[in-house]
Amino acid sequence: MLLLLVAYLGGVLTILSPCILPVLPFVFARADRPFRSHGLPMLAGMALAFAAIATLAAVGGAWVVTLNAYGRDAAIALLAVFGVTLLFPSVADRLSRPLVALGERLSGQAAPVGASPGESVGTSVLSPLLLGVGTGLLWAPCAGPILGLILTGAALNGASIGTSLLLLAYAAGACTSLAAALLFGGRLFGLMKGSLHTGEWVRRAAGVAVLAGVGAIALGLDTGLLSRVSFGTTTALEKALVDKVEPKRPQAGIDPSGLVLTAATPGPGPGPGPAPALSLPDEGGFAPLTGATEWINTAPLTPAALRGKVVLIDFWTYSCINCLRALPYVRAWAEKYKDAGLVVVGVHTPEFAFEKQPANVRRATKDLSVDFPVAVDSNYAIWRAFGNQYWPALYFIDAQGRIRHHQFGEGQYEKSEQVIRQLLAEAGHPTMAGQPVAPEGQGTQAAAAEVPALSGETYLGYERAHGFASPGGLAKDRTRVYQAPAALRTNQWALNGEWTVGNEGAVLARAGGRIAYRFHARDLHLVLGPSADGTPVRFKVTVDGQPPLADHGADTDAQGNGTVGAQRLYQLVRQASSPAERLFEIEFLDAGAQAFVFTFG
Repeated sequence: MLLLLVAYLGGVLTILSPCILPVLPFVFARADRPFRSHGLPMLAGMALAFAAIATLAAVGGAWVVTLNAYGRDAAIALLAVFGVTLLFPSVADRLSRPLVALGERLSGQAAPVGASPGESVGTSVLSPLLLGVGTGLLWAPCAGPILGLILTGAALNGASIGTSLLLLAYAAGACTSLAAALLFGGRLFGLMKGSLHTGEWVRRAAGVAVLAGVGAIALGLDTGLLSRVSFGTTTALEKALVDKVEPKRPQAGIDPSGLVLTAATPGPGPGPGPAPALSLPDEGGFAPLTGATEWINTAPLTPAALRGKVVLIDFWTYSCINCLRALPYVRAWAEKYKDAGLVVVGVHTPEFAFEKQPANVRRATKDLSVDFPVAVDSNYAIWRAFGNQYWPALYFIDAQGRIRHHQFGEGQYEKSEQVIRQLLAEAGHPTMAGQPVAPEGQGTQAAAAEVPALSGETYLGYERAHGFASPGGLAKDRTRVYQAPAALRTNQWALNGEWTVGNEGAVLARAGGRIAYRFHARDLHLVLGPSADGTPVRFKVTVDGQPPLADHGADTDAQGNGTVGAQRLYQLVRQASSPAERLFEIEFLDAGAQAFVFTFG
């Protein structure tokens, strides 16, 4: 109930945010009509369409994004026609006749004697309701902090009545604000008509406003210019409401996305002699392992079946650079201590949609030589059971089924190994003293540089993109030709060529497209995928305009040539000397390339 109230209040505040601006002309175009027969149906249609589309967008796949893009185009066309009808009443009269007939058939009532076609009982509700549906389709891409919280929960929990109710509460809140404004506007227009006979002028002005709004939306100004308008008060209020519902635990070095960006400081670990005992308090019980969509390398496991064993739960996802750099240690512990009573269970919880595909996860575990049990947690069931928020995250569980320690992020490997030894000793399985494991990761699994990278994780999808420098900004969910600027500042990136940018990443429409990034780090990685049908995509990398030579990554040769054959993380640059600021460029020689996120090391 509290979250419903917060969602409603967040919707009420939406009228003060930039995302509501593109739909205001369509709302106020009805301000001179009776609120009960015109304004209220329009707002109802807007709320229902928004809740339906937002629900689908939260839980659907790529086909929903495509459907929403087509729906947006259809809505733009519908509202353009509506604007023309406001400017030219004769056009409205012609277009309304079929709707009048349909309304009369549906309602079984003829229009009252003396009533004009546009005032029949059936169409007085049907017409504004359809207008509201069209407006809701245009409004659906809007996502403030409150809506972001709701959509994130929907993506994690799947389709449910609760998700739809939250989205409907958000839409109802926004429509409440619009209704108040519409009622006020209606009274204002009434006074104007009664005293100055300006009704026709108001109608034509509304038509101009509607067509101007349609033009702005068609040109992408609603997501470009308007998205850059600052409404700090509204954002602050929304974020305060979010924090009340879902307070965040502060964690040094952790990005809000959940990915741990920096390695933690190494702690004391096992050496030749016995190490001092660590304080390992009881942090809670072993959460259920139910809800996995598949198990790899084992039959399904349960806490009861693992009682008496020391268990290490590793939350990871195969395109996460921090997870990959920690993986050599997790593999080494699984091998070294398996006969002493340690069971390592990897919980693969996806960040991107492609990581939900079982075939991709099976291929990744094989390619990464992951031989320990893996629960495929594509629905976030185990993630939620543990209350986890981060990749990577390690939970150390004793033989009695109690969580005794956790480690969020890479690093602290020696301390983690000491925890394993101590829990095994408590369970009656003392281990031999000796040096801790020291695996040498290769490629994307190589340890991070000693000098911290000055470039941070950068997403290419519009949902979390920042530092984008191509003129005109990102066009959401539609194909557009981009141009790179003449120069980039540090940590800026740009697209060049014909791309379609979605919420998670960018897809190249025509061969020859490029991505540029000015970075400062030893290693540059990029999560890439081939064309949608799986056709490999060739690419060529340059550094400061030249082939990388000795600075090439594990997935390129000295001349910068490489091929994208699967959706995964690719190491494209690994500087042989000290990290320095460089200009990275990648050109795709085939169409269909998918690009998701830059990471550095």
